[in-house]
Amino acid sequence: MQGRLLLYFKRPKAKDRWFYGDRYIRGFFKHLFKKRNISSLEKVFLNLCKGLDLLNIKYQKNLPFGQIQPNDKIIVLGAGKHVLDNYKRSNKIIAGIGLMTHPNDWPTLFKDHPVSVYLQHSKWTTAIYNKWYGPERCKIWPAGIDTTYWQPSDTIEKIGLLVYVKFLWNKELQSETLLKPLLTFLERSAITYHVLTYGNYEIEGYKELLNSSKAMIFLCEHESQGLAYQEALAMDVPIFAWNQGLWLDQNLTTWGEHKPIAASAVPYFDESCGDTFKSIEEFQQRFANFWSNVQTKSFRPRSYVLNHLSLEKSAKRMMEIVEEVYS
Repeated sequence: MQGRLLLYFKRPKAKDRWFYGDRYIRGFFKHLFKKRNISSLEKVFLNLCKGLDLLNIKYQKNLPFGQIQPNDKIIVLGAGKHVLDNYKRSNKIIAGIGLMTHPNDWPTLFKDHPVSVYLQHSKWTTAIYNKWYGPERCKIWPAGIDTTYWQPSDTIEKIGLLVYVKFLWNKELQSETLLKPLLTFLERSAITYHVLTYGNYEIEGYKELLNSSKAMIFLCEHESQGLAYQEALAMDVPIFAWNQGLWLDQNLTTWGEHKPIAASAVPYFDESCGDTFKSIEEFQQRFANFWSNVQTKSFRPRSYVLNHLSLEKSAKRMMEIVEEVYS
């Protein structure tokens, strides 16, 4: 293919909290005193770059839109409509992942810009976008997992369970009806555990906990991809995942969704990764079998990631999409 491969990533726009312009002051002090956490969307972009590097594919990052040449191939990732502000070129665009939460947030995307393909990470989210935008408008592109960084240590003793909590909706209710009885069950079973809540940890600390955990219980209503649980799989940590099966976003009717929509908490998963449960009752029924397979080391979660979600696999899939769009 002729022309350059140009990659773009734009972070969400910061908003004022207390007075006009305070976002700049807060940003300055946050940069000065605190290590900046990388968002999931930015990690997706950085891991794409790593994958392309491993494949020895040349690219340029964040070149000003005004310097785009007619034969250049454009991939734009980020969060929010501002990602495509001031794009005046006719070059086709491969866009994603978080420009909007639902197609009805931007129904005119394909008219407003020369977007050829919109990206989503998994089958269930892609089906939503294709229903609204039209068949084949959205394509599946799983982000890659850095399996070199997320690599288990053979020298650290593994004890107990890590319970990863990422409740998105009705957090108090879920904590009371799912998390609390689940922890009570583990305590009665004399199983050591550590509870980790999404957004309240540093990456290094998460890796240390995974290194010392025999398995992980993953509690989240649904994931478009689920980088955190996949990083656990890459660390060879089996997962027992709550997978209740429906998209529960509280804005569904606002977006015009009036029928139940199937969703998954673990969209990339099979029997080598662990097991799933739909309710606290099913958790109690199935846990003994899961724990027995953990003790006998019957699962092979890292192999699954290496075979399906490596940096190279992800970058190759992206290049397939580039070829489809620009051939």
